[in-house]
Amino acid sequence: MNWQQALSDSFTSPEALLAHLDLDPQLGSRVAESLFPFRVTRCYADRMTRGDASDPLLRQVLPLRDEHDAGIQRYATEDPVGDLLAVRGGGILHKYQGRVLVLATGSCAIHCRYCFRRNFAYAEHQFSRSAMAGNLRFLDEHPETEEVILSGGDPLTLSDQRLSELLQALDRRPQIRRLRIHSRFPMILPERITPELLSLLASLRVPLTWVLHANHPQEIDAATLEALQCLRRSGVQLLNQSVLLKGVNDHPDVLASLSRILFDEGGVLPYYLHQLDQVRGGMHFLVDDDAALAIHAELQRQLPGYLVPRLVREIAGQPCKTPLADVSTFG
Repeated sequence: MNWQQALSDSFTSPEALLAHLDLDPQLGSRVAESLFPFRVTRCYADRMTRGDASDPLLRQVLPLRDEHDAGIQRYATEDPVGDLLAVRGGGILHKYQGRVLVLATGSCAIHCRYCFRRNFAYAEHQFSRSAMAGNLRFLDEHPETEEVILSGGDPLTLSDQRLSELLQALDRRPQIRRLRIHSRFPMILPERITPELLSLLASLRVPLTWVLHANHPQEIDAATLEALQCLRRSGVQLLNQSVLLKGVNDHPDVLASLSRILFDEGGVLPYYLHQLDQVRGGMHFLVDDDAALAIHAELQRQLPGYLVPRLVREIAGQPCKTPLADVSTFG
């Protein structure tokens, strides 16, 4: 089965996934599912523990009543990181000096319930093929831009041909010195890391960094590690960012184990540990700031400094990510 077939074979209803896991199909919420649709790949689901309703991977994807509980969600917003303020034409976000983010697609292979773009209007703000020339003009008009970040959605849902067109168009611009891809595919569909994709990545002029998004060591298996090793052999720098999630990874031992397995077996350096972006529908994952700081302090005690991700919050309108220690506790 190729990666496109594996992707199309994903679970697209909570009931089907829960039945696969020998769990009560009523655990999910149809109302929550209507607010943000459900999708999870089978290989990711196969890492979940059957019969365990609190499995940390299941918790990341299962629609729950908490998502539409007005009390739980009262401090949430539709656009918690200020993406709409940063839109500079179709599919381009410009927040930080010298860097541009490209929303390559609105599609993902997995729908994480805490996603900060779960309410984003991709139909209005997407880097479409038909508008690519006009969108790339922004880069030509801003020669100070040194780095382009491909995000979404997940850019690896694009076909190799479409991804090649986009990467090579960026690679041809002489001011671009770094390219970055943000993608969960090595964890959620490692079959996507094909020889053809690796050849494309190795052919680029500029250095490429791949930022993974692993939240829990249970997400890492032999197929994931093989995909990561293939990327490294192709000259790709690997980093990982996680989101601190209540009931998933809000314990220093879990995060320490994640850093160790990613670095020791996958050659991946920890990058960021994000405090939750307070998006409408995701607030049941929130870990309060004092607890987050205590978890991070314990990580610093357990790990060498280069294996400790930076604990940060993204604040709309700010010129960079903000270390959590510098931010007053939210109400």
